[in-house]
Amino acid sequence: MTEATVHHRICPLCEACCGLEIKVADNKVIAIRGHDEDVFSAGYICPKGVALKDLHEDPDRLRTPLVKRDGQFVEATWDEAFAEIERRLPPLIAAHGRDAVAMTLGNPAAHKFGLLLYGPQLMKALGTKNIFSASTLDQMPKHVSCGFMFGNMLSIPVPDIVRSDYLLMLGANPMASNGSLWTVPDFRGKAKALRARGGKLVVIDPRRTETAALADEHHFIRPGADVFLLLGMVHTLFDEGLVRLGRLGPFVAGVDAVQSAVQAFSPETVAKRCGIAAADIRRLARDLAGAQRAAVYGRIGTCTQEYGTLASWLVDVLNVLTGRLDEPGGAMFPKAAAFAANTAGTPGSGRGVATGRHKSRVSGAPEVFGELPMTCLAEEIETPGAGQVRALITVASNPVLSSPNGPRLAAALDQLDFMVSMDIYVNETSRHANVILPAPSPLEDVHYDIAFPQMSWRNHARFSDAVFALPEGQLPEWVTLLKLAAIVRGQGAQADAVQIDDEHFAREAGKHFGEHAARAIEATSHLKGPRRMLDMALRIGPHGDQFGRKPEGLNLAKVQAAQGGIDLGELTPRVPEMLRTPSGKIELAPATFLADLSRPARDLANAAPPMVIIGRRDVRSNNSWMHNLPLLAKGPERCTALVHPDDAKRLGLRDGAMAHISNANGRIEARVQVSADMMPGVVSLPHGWGHNLPGARLSVAAERPGANLNDLLDEDRRDPLSGNAVLGGVAVELLPA
Repeated sequence: MTEATVHHRICPLCEACCGLEIKVADNKVIAIRGHDEDVFSAGYICPKGVALKDLHEDPDRLRTPLVKRDGQFVEATWDEAFAEIERRLPPLIAAHGRDAVAMTLGNPAAHKFGLLLYGPQLMKALGTKNIFSASTLDQMPKHVSCGFMFGNMLSIPVPDIVRSDYLLMLGANPMASNGSLWTVPDFRGKAKALRARGGKLVVIDPRRTETAALADEHHFIRPGADVFLLLGMVHTLFDEGLVRLGRLGPFVAGVDAVQSAVQAFSPETVAKRCGIAAADIRRLARDLAGAQRAAVYGRIGTCTQEYGTLASWLVDVLNVLTGRLDEPGGAMFPKAAAFAANTAGTPGSGRGVATGRHKSRVSGAPEVFGELPMTCLAEEIETPGAGQVRALITVASNPVLSSPNGPRLAAALDQLDFMVSMDIYVNETSRHANVILPAPSPLEDVHYDIAFPQMSWRNHARFSDAVFALPEGQLPEWVTLLKLAAIVRGQGAQADAVQIDDEHFAREAGKHFGEHAARAIEATSHLKGPRRMLDMALRIGPHGDQFGRKPEGLNLAKVQAAQGGIDLGELTPRVPEMLRTPSGKIELAPATFLADLSRPARDLANAAPPMVIIGRRDVRSNNSWMHNLPLLAKGPERCTALVHPDDAKRLGLRDGAMAHISNANGRIEARVQVSADMMPGVVSLPHGWGHNLPGARLSVAAERPGANLNDLLDEDRRDPLSGNAVLGGVAVELLPA
């Protein structure tokens, strides 16, 4: 064995973005551990980071393009794959229009900065309204609520946990997720430190999660009823004179409108609907208002329900009304070193956000954040007429497994005239493609986090070089995207991607620097692709060197040279400069949100179904493809149906036995795990399983395929404000198998 070399990189497998130390010998990974000198994660690592070795070496991972011939995939060269796309896609667009092509993006794209920076170029070249992403399956309500309140959909406040002494958490399990829309590696350590200094962690969840087990206080809540608890708490703040806007007072609009809107939702009125006693609702509001430094945080459980946007909004209404927003120890806004819209343009005001700029052809679902609900894709393919989707490009996306009613979508994909997938696997979705274009291993790619520093517990800048060189012939993803864009624009499959990139960068430099663009182009001329765009973004960012005007500032060379990254300090107050609303104020009472309160008002008297189902997350299974990594797949069976002992007895279910779970949408079978951690009347099944579909090539995952929760979900149930799918609180029946 040759002498081992040590490499440092950012883990791309979940939102924690931990720093890794990777030892390599003879061109193989021999060890992965947390990087102690990483300025952001300080040596923390979860099992997913170690599993990067499994991903890199996975024999199922694609390493060459595949083209379907006579119904079977055959290996092809890149030239052959692009030639097939050029032969079939442009004529289809010419015959049926640009909206005849749809594009989907999956969660892994958020961890690939080449995809994030160059995906928009392909979207622009396509010119289609039919853009879909995983955001409408897990997080769009938070983008919408923050967009309307603060003026940008990525201006999401996060708990300043290291200085807080009271953290109220709803529908979130950072012990398993390592934070979600909140990048917080080693949540356990930070939560323990909070408690050690006399602080308090309170968790609201239908399951006593791993995070709830760590908390000082846990309350069961009926799935989908977070909006009622939050409305009751806001009502209490006004009713008991606990509203304290503090420093933000001059920058908040709509307080009186909110007070009027919550009058019908007293704790005594909402208690039965949410399953939490009125006295507890009032006490939670008082404790929040009375704590010295406090924050409210809601995550996936508050988003994946029919009141997702309202619940997401009310979380920050509570933060504002108690004076906790933008204050140390409260909910604060990070200042990312690059790519953050709330650090660019005129400080303190902007155009704000708009939704519904167009609507889906069949259901009339409004556009949000430039995309349509993923749950509309199947009907857009199935329904004849002008604008019918006839071709699809998927990018790191597996909606057949991750979206409600996957069987319907799978059948729809078989109706397409043409389909291209950019993916590392033949999975449940890409098995339908005509061409699959593989991506490099994460260890063969450079990396910089674009989105997550905008939601991080501490400001920082870190860059990862590739651990291994790209295999001969493998294209970087940004080149693949530019090639596809060139084909769509009619430039042909042989177009020079580097030249296209040079021309695009020159246009971007002209937008930012005008007559000084030539200087920016010259200063970055030694770089290509995403590196060049990153260097410019760092230089013109809030911590940048401004192309020499601030020599102490950041550029790519400085960040790249810092093996553990560059610490940019703790979170600091940013209101009003980060606001991008037309009024220059925090819009506490958006009209569409107030109007939507009529839905929970009508729902107050409705009885809860006898049994409902919710999802859950495991630290080893952030995305469905992780079930194919041996390190993460080993151990006890994880796709189990958690059922409270009283429900098990009532329904005749036995621990370890199989149960039928069904409703009008579908029927699945799962192994029962009796657990007092469940709220009575609620069953929990993890999301992202069901690896038993023919044609997929996920050999490890297929050994224990599990049951697909999404087969029980109705693709037509969505939060109307965000288009997010309703994934929890859905009525089901359980019977012994």
